[in-house]
Amino acid sequence: MQKRVILIVMDSVGIGEMPDAADFHDEGSHTLGNIYKYRKTLDIPNLLNLGLGNINSSGLPAVTSPAGAFGKAAERTHAKDTTSGHWELAGLPMARPLRTYPHGFPEEIIKEFEKRTGRKTLYNKPASGTEIIRLLGDAHAKTGYPIVYTSADSVFQIAAHEKVIPLDELYHMCEIARGLLVGDYLVGRVIARPFIGKSGAYTRTEHRRDFSIDPPGKTILDDFAKRGMINGGIGKIEDIFGNRSLALSNHTKNNKDSVAETIRFMEEEKFDFLFVNLVDFDMLYGHRNDVEGYARALERFDASVPAITRAMRPGDLLIITADHGCDPTTKSTDHSREYIPLTLYGGCVKPNVDIGTRKTFADVGATIYEYLTQDKWPCGESFLPLLEG
Repeated sequence: MQKRVILIVMDSVGIGEMPDAADFHDEGSHTLGNIYKYRKTLDIPNLLNLGLGNINSSGLPAVTSPAGAFGKAAERTHAKDTTSGHWELAGLPMARPLRTYPHGFPEEIIKEFEKRTGRKTLYNKPASGTEIIRLLGDAHAKTGYPIVYTSADSVFQIAAHEKVIPLDELYHMCEIARGLLVGDYLVGRVIARPFIGKSGAYTRTEHRRDFSIDPPGKTILDDFAKRGMINGGIGKIEDIFGNRSLALSNHTKNNKDSVAETIRFMEEEKFDFLFVNLVDFDMLYGHRNDVEGYARALERFDASVPAITRAMRPGDLLIITADHGCDPTTKSTDHSREYIPLTLYGGCVKPNVDIGTRKTFADVGATIYEYLTQDKWPCGESFLPLLEG
């Protein structure tokens, strides 16, 4: 019986503030619980059946006998961004978090960026992506200057209208920025944020691209590839890991396509480990403080869970989790420092098993590694024995 692991990351679906949330000004953040509290209902019966509501302090309704195992995990890396979250899930916490720029990027970086791209820039401060194109979209269209902005995360973002700066040029500008933001200026991701539309009606497109640094150490994907095992990535996984150690990849742009491709991979492709990112929760709803949109996205994903479980084979282990929070009910439009939920199903998983609160996301990587290789990963503690009972 071949063993496979499918790890699905519901991007930003946090499950309550961590003890150090105040360090990030994220007190009271609870993405799942606050959405449920705000909306008074959340139609996600399949995720609840796997045990999502049975997680300690989930803020969601519990079921009597969950079909899966459940728990939550804290992030060891002192951060709350996509890159560090995914790396830690893959068994690589960071001793030092990636650098952030709460007051904008240094003048020397911006000047060099302008020199190499041949264009002046606008803004250079933290901002909400949708708000900044509303405020500066007209100025950008008039001048041709790209909008440079950041957030509470380690990101250098470049917004440009697709008819003002073509996608190929925008992506090249991102590559230039990526080459500058190293060493003492290191950021996790340079992000292309293209948009379209007219004054008063600008909208971002799905042509976003992330230009990440490579993981600074070995991940479980690297070890699997070295063993001749096959890793697959769906969504922005290839960006997050610099396409390293991925034999199969599809850079899907939204949750619907990512779920469809996940099912296709499960039914048609040969792989050992499939890493999936579902970006809509974060990109479309969390950062825009769209509670209703976030809730509906959760419900749409929940409706797809039966199709995912039907595609499972004997020996498959399904893990559904997150990488950080992004509570749409708070004033902030940034990520939030939260625990991530863990629900597990299939493979060796005994139903109704509480794996408790894990000290690091790396416990997920250690568990996947032990399940697929029977060996121990050097970071994190596998909870495989709890699953097997």
